[in-house]
Amino acid sequence: MLAMNGARTRVVGYVRVSTEQQADGGVSLEAQRAKLAAYALAMDLELVAIEEDAGLSAKTLERPALQRALGMLDAGTAEGLLVTKLDRLTRSVRDLGALVERYFAAKHSLLSVADSIDTRSAAGRLVLNVLASVAQWEREATGERTRDALAHLKATGVRLGGSSIGWERGDEIDEQGRRVVRESEADVAAIEQMLALRAQGLTLRAIAERLTAEGHRTKRGGKWAAETVRKVLARTTAP
Repeated sequence: MLAMNGARTRVVGYVRVSTEQQADGGVSLEAQRAKLAAYALAMDLELVAIEEDAGLSAKTLERPALQRALGMLDAGTAEGLLVTKLDRLTRSVRDLGALVERYFAAKHSLLSVADSIDTRSAAGRLVLNVLASVAQWEREATGERTRDALAHLKATGVRLGGSSIGWERGDEIDEQGRRVVRESEADVAAIEQMLALRAQGLTLRAIAERLTAEGHRTKRGGKWAAETVRKVLARTTAP
């Protein structure tokens, strides 16, 4: 496909694996690079470079290779960013929105092989917007279910370890001189991710490994284990 001046569109490829995914079929860096090269050839794109992040999760955009790829867009070295799948770029709806607003709303293109996204066309931009909207809805719905479950836990006094999962004691003091219990943002984030991964069909062990790799910690600050995930899911989905 040609750019506005008749030349081929210059794209920079971006590939990523997190530690637990490096051995997964079809997700390895080599497999991703091959898919990008084949797609660029089929679509007559000029693949100027492929930047890769190894052993990094998508919980933040502050990844060295991703920043280099975005820098190429800023510098005009590339006109578009090519990925095998959107989750290689980010798993965060908020981060995806920020990237679209800064880079892909008008000036630059975003192309995703597996998601059939090419924002150089109106149809491609529509698909991206729909995917972002659905992801946002899923995130908000999961958040609502999580908070309802946490409210149930607090009301029934269910505890894991030394304190109720999803809650923590803040610095404020109530009229009885006790520290006020407030919602724990860290716990909520971990539970939301846990529910989302379970909905995707991941095993308890895989969920525990993903939570740990992404930097989530248990109530005691340790790594997640399958049994701990099972206990939390059993309590947060209790009627």
